[in-house]
Amino acid sequence: MDLKPLRLGVAYHGNRMPSHARQDFIEIAKNGMNLVVHMLSHTDWERHKNVVRDMVAMSQDAGLEVWMDNWGLGGPPGDKSHFLGYYPDSHMYYSDGEMLPSHVCLRSPDFMRFMRDWVDTVAWMGVKTIFWDEPHLPNKEKDGKQYYGCCCPRCRRLFEEKYGRPMPEVLDKEAETFVVDGLIDYFREITAYSASKGIENVVCVMLGTFGMSLSAADKICTLPTIDNIGSDPYWVGGETPAYEFVYRGAKENIELCNRYKKDHNIWIQCYNNPRGKEEEIVEAAEAAYDAGARTILAWGYRGSESNDYHAHNPEVVWAKTCEAMRRVQDMERDRLLAIYREKYRK
Repeated sequence: MDLKPLRLGVAYHGNRMPSHARQDFIEIAKNGMNLVVHMLSHTDWERHKNVVRDMVAMSQDAGLEVWMDNWGLGGPPGDKSHFLGYYPDSHMYYSDGEMLPSHVCLRSPDFMRFMRDWVDTVAWMGVKTIFWDEPHLPNKEKDGKQYYGCCCPRCRRLFEEKYGRPMPEVLDKEAETFVVDGLIDYFREITAYSASKGIENVVCVMLGTFGMSLSAADKICTLPTIDNIGSDPYWVGGETPAYEFVYRGAKENIELCNRYKKDHNIWIQCYNNPRGKEEEIVEAAEAAYDAGARTILAWGYRGSESNDYHAHNPEVVWAKTCEAMRRVQDMERDRLLAIYREKYRK
């Protein structure tokens, strides 16, 4: 009998006023959700550390499981990190020599020390799960060529030591292996550290992103300290209907997780939604559920209205988000009741 607990939740950011947040968490719980994802950006860490800790406790008091997001600490997505202001030699570079102003080279030993301190702070807050948000390796097209990162002086030296030749300007097989392995080595070390603190590690990969497509995510799935692999099949702006796009993306994600015996998480787009398209949120959530997802999360709270990328009508999007989560909760209840009736009414 499949009795996997249903996790329904939302990403919460943009507010650091506890008096307001307490009521928000109660509202989230009243609408069928049992999980909230908080952000701990570099600014939060330096200016709001005790406030965020209090908000974690408020969330738990409301009956919500808490995941903490490493929001922007090493680069997008998320707020900017101040780390590179202290360690400018840790910048990531493209293969054409351009420095990325807000991306950190994951081979930087200073960044690893910084992240260990961040994990210690998350543990101090009483959080049991870290959500590693959309790790990826950037690439760009210029003058008809594809350039990649990271090709900083440190990475160039390590590549030449390993392969006996300079890093190529255009990505080839050895260069791709090298940069992806850098990402995997980083996650191997930092998730082993967080696991040693009793923290579960959850990761989300954006479909189609260089270095972290679902096919490349095979390597992350082999890490024993990664417990849960997710993706965000965001459909807005594409031509494929919401249900079809999310169903296919969720199915592919879950099949990958099953292959490596990992848990999963699927995200529903609740930002940048056009007016008149809000019903797609309900369709998308049901598509994820129909594909087998039992951890379904919305990005973000109230249509992400605290961000410039918010939904065009945040009030309606939030209403549809809550409706979607309640419908999924009801579908799961009906599924379990059918199982119980079949088992016990014979």
